[in-house]
Amino acid sequence: MVRPGPVTPSRRSRHRRVPIALLIPAGLGLAFLVLPLAGLLIRAPWTTLPQRLAEPGVLTALRLSLQTATLATLLCLALGVPLAWLLARVEFPGRRIVRALVTVPLVLPPVVGGIALLLVFGRRGILGSWLDQTFGITLPFTTTGVVIAEAFVAMPFLIIAVEGALRGADTRYEEAAATLGARRWTTFTHVTLPLVAPGIAAGAVLCWARALGEFGATITFAGNFPGRTQTMPLAVYLALETDLDAAIVLSLILLVVSVTILAALRDKWITSP
Repeated sequence: MVRPGPVTPSRRSRHRRVPIALLIPAGLGLAFLVLPLAGLLIRAPWTTLPQRLAEPGVLTALRLSLQTATLATLLCLALGVPLAWLLARVEFPGRRIVRALVTVPLVLPPVVGGIALLLVFGRRGILGSWLDQTFGITLPFTTTGVVIAEAFVAMPFLIIAVEGALRGADTRYEEAAATLGARRWTTFTHVTLPLVAPGIAAGAVLCWARALGEFGATITFAGNFPGRTQTMPLAVYLALETDLDAAIVLSLILLVVSVTILAALRDKWITSP
């Protein structure tokens, strides 16, 4: 006769009874988060959804959103990965202040971020006036302005993810490469980056998702011009005043993208049973 094995603490913890005092507010919290999404699905114009998705305005906003979010993510990768490496691996005075400044866009109201971008890159801004007078480059109310606004609010997500991956990486491989005579750049590109590649990928996806959903900084710095600066969140805002069904369709697209990203990154945050 085979006796059942002992119940491990993890298995016992799974079968613990949930106190009603916690179960009720937990259920209310879940309902509070899920019901608005359910309302979006219930009110969606499913019968006319294919036709609405094929409308030129929807396709234009979707195309522009995908392009600008991708370009913003590439910009964040080019600037954010070196900054994350600096914060994770180099001791220098004021590092805590730099890290705090990097995370400011996470808590800064996006509209305030848009105003700050205007003060720097506007035609009368600190750098914008010089760019306009020297090179004839104008950033506000352009597609490039959309990319800059999205990169500004999304880069902290990438930096935090990459810095965490760098801090958790085993530095012995880098030390071994240095011992074998590899240069710092070679060690960084051939050893460090492959070690933290999953963290970079996760950060890039989060960065892209945040850029895709950006609204406040974009409308303040780049405006809301169809075909040029009107991304999907801005199109939702505009359609809400004239065509509720169109706003719901655009919202559904953003919802599907968000759910897909969360499902793809689930294993990064939740340990499998």
